[in-house]
Amino acid sequence: METKEMCTFIGHRKIEVASELELRLERLIEDLIVNKNVDTFLFGSHSQFNHLCHIIVTRLREKYPFIKRVAYACKSDGSVLEKDIKAHNKMVLEMLKTNQHSFGVEKIIEHTERNFYCKASYVERNHAMIDDAKYCVFYYDEEYLPKPRKYSKADIFKYQPKSGTKLAYDYACKKGKEVINLVQNN
Repeated sequence: METKEMCTFIGHRKIEVASELELRLERLIEDLIVNKNVDTFLFGSHSQFNHLCHIIVTRLREKYPFIKRVAYACKSDGSVLEKDIKAHNKMVLEMLKTNQHSFGVEKIIEHTERNFYCKASYVERNHAMIDDAKYCVFYYDEEYLPKPRKYSKADIFKYQPKSGTKLAYDYACKKGKEVINLVQNN
């Protein structure tokens, strides 16, 4: 009996969703199911890329009812730092405008051996998903940089934060995972 494989999706919070990307993604996911023996798909954040992947996997469950959707949760997902509430609420409102909703999944995993409480808990969550998956499908634009920010309100100078997607992409490559990047930089 063949071993079943897992695939995870990681991408930038906001992406340019186009029918061409959706078609490429659907063909890729179906190929993973049919030719690579993938039966479990791992989801983390509620980024636009993850949302698009979830829609496609859910649609493909009609044709392949054996596939499973698994959410990897950060323990901090249900709470937000006081200083981040306004930005978080704005993000949620933006998601609602684009008809993004909570994921429907067959299983939720919280890795107890990882520290998912810290501010960068999404990095640890992404590492856990990458560790568990054979295939890592990314929407990673090498030219993307998050907005510069201050360490605190009292700071005068801003710093350039690292992209969480870049951190995950580099980690997946270092771990020797089969990485598929859907962004085509010129």
